[in-house]
Amino acid sequence: MKPAIPLNEAYWSGRYTANQTGWDVGAITPPLREYFDQLGSADNRRILVPGAGRAYEAEYLHAKGFTEVFVADIALDALAALQERVKDFPAAHLLHQDFFTLQPSPPFDLLVEQTFFCALDPTLRPAYAKQCAHLLRPGGTLAGLLFETDFGNSMEPPFGGTREEYRTYFELYFNFVHFETAYNSLRPRQGRELFICLKKR
Repeated sequence: MKPAIPLNEAYWSGRYTANQTGWDVGAITPPLREYFDQLGSADNRRILVPGAGRAYEAEYLHAKGFTEVFVADIALDALAALQERVKDFPAAHLLHQDFFTLQPSPPFDLLVEQTFFCALDPTLRPAYAKQCAHLLRPGGTLAGLLFETDFGNSMEPPFGGTREEYRTYFELYFNFVHFETAYNSLRPRQGRELFICLKKR
């Protein structure tokens, strides 16, 4: 499904201004919280949350002591919300940038996916998988959630899909560690989310 209008900075800023942020549940979701809790002791691994929105995932990791957490979003409103909530989050780690223009210097160890993939123009999905691989070191991890559901013929995000479709994008660059329906989704999303953990080849 092709979006009716460009999903650019103006579009997303308008969504925040109008408080049209139905994807925002106000906290980190249980699948990612549990995944982060089993990462072990905090360290300096480089972590990126692209299309981060208000970035509750970055806030949680930062609170756990991970020092190299970065967020990227094209909407300044989203980045400002994180900066307002978490006063000591490093300003240099707030990247007001298009995900597809980011460069791995140095590469990241972990990329976190949470409602970004489903917000993109679906025609960009192959480029998303390629860019994730580009940003990660060999053996680096892409982990998070993809909506495994059909949202109908909506002309605006979120855009759904199937695990079979998603597999075609990622299998070119990643080995599949976990690629199954999440067992611990929020109630409205139960049975509709795919938890992924992929390792860059």
